[in-house]
Amino acid sequence: MKSKLFHPLLHLIASATDNELAKYVEYLKQENKILRKRLPKQIHTTTEERRILIKYGKIIGKAIEELVSIVSPATFCRWLREEKGGKPTSKKKKGGQRKPKEIRDLVIKIAKTTGFGYTRIIGELRKLGIKKISRQTVRNILKEEEIVPGPDRTSDSWTEFLKRHEETLWGCDFFSVKSLTKKGLRDLYVLAFINLQSREVIVTKSTLHPDSAWVCEQTNWFAEQTKDREKKPDIIIHDRDTKFSRKFTETAKNAGFRTNPLPKASPNLNGRCERFIETIKLECLSKFIIFGERHLNYLVSEFCDYYNHHRSHSCRDNLPPLATMPEEVETLKMEQVYVASHVGGLVKSFERKAA
Repeated sequence: MKSKLFHPLLHLIASATDNELAKYVEYLKQENKILRKRLPKQIHTTTEERRILIKYGKIIGKAIEELVSIVSPATFCRWLREEKGGKPTSKKKKGGQRKPKEIRDLVIKIAKTTGFGYTRIIGELRKLGIKKISRQTVRNILKEEEIVPGPDRTSDSWTEFLKRHEETLWGCDFFSVKSLTKKGLRDLYVLAFINLQSREVIVTKSTLHPDSAWVCEQTNWFAEQTKDREKKPDIIIHDRDTKFSRKFTETAKNAGFRTNPLPKASPNLNGRCERFIETIKLECLSKFIIFGERHLNYLVSEFCDYYNHHRSHSCRDNLPPLATMPEEVETLKMEQVYVASHVGGLVKSFERKAA
């Protein structure tokens, strides 16, 4: 019976050395970080919860600054000051009586269904004959449900834009590679295009002089490569590099697609293209000493063929960008599989032999 009076954690702490206690605390801190990532950024505590935290936190002393995570150390110190001064640890809610549950549910449904902001939600309620509700009340209801304020929801988010156009939306960007030439070590440039749905890549031939005229030439080449497709490119997103000039925009328009320059200092908006550039450099180009344009063009062409047809991609359900799911089988014999080499044997893939 006596053993049941003690929590296993208390027994563990009581029997631990200082070194072991430090390890226990460090483990609990790391576990707490993981759990906190799964929670909303801001957690609202009740008065009773604050009293509990104050009770156990103030006896720790300055160490609370290292341990507290549910609020900032400054907020916890404010709670302590309010407790000493006899002030309540939570602000008394102002305003009148809470709206009926039916009205609150209706506000939440309008917000989630339409993405409207506060004012337009009030407009919808007015059309339904509900007049006695203010903008602040709508705001409070949405805040309690942790629904993002209207201006952020009603604007067309970048994610929604990508989903709506991803079949015909392509990203493009330059990347450079060091090459040994007759004039020494020089930078060679190529222009990479990537489809945001399939992740198919098309990369141009390299040049030592990536000016606006070269970009226009490569844009026409890209248009030629994709002209016979059922889903032709419609929009090309790109950064604000000066090589993407007004002439480039006109060339793209004549080729049948629009251009969408991204805001300054926003590489994440073209992250899929950036990720491919990192992949081709890491898995291929960094493993070679490159001798001139012809050598680089060969390596890029070979890797792109491997990337499009043989390299699995997580967002494609672990299939290559241009591959389709083969007929499913329960098992395969070793003689039914062969190992294919790509880029001069640098990378390999496993393929099924034709029946």
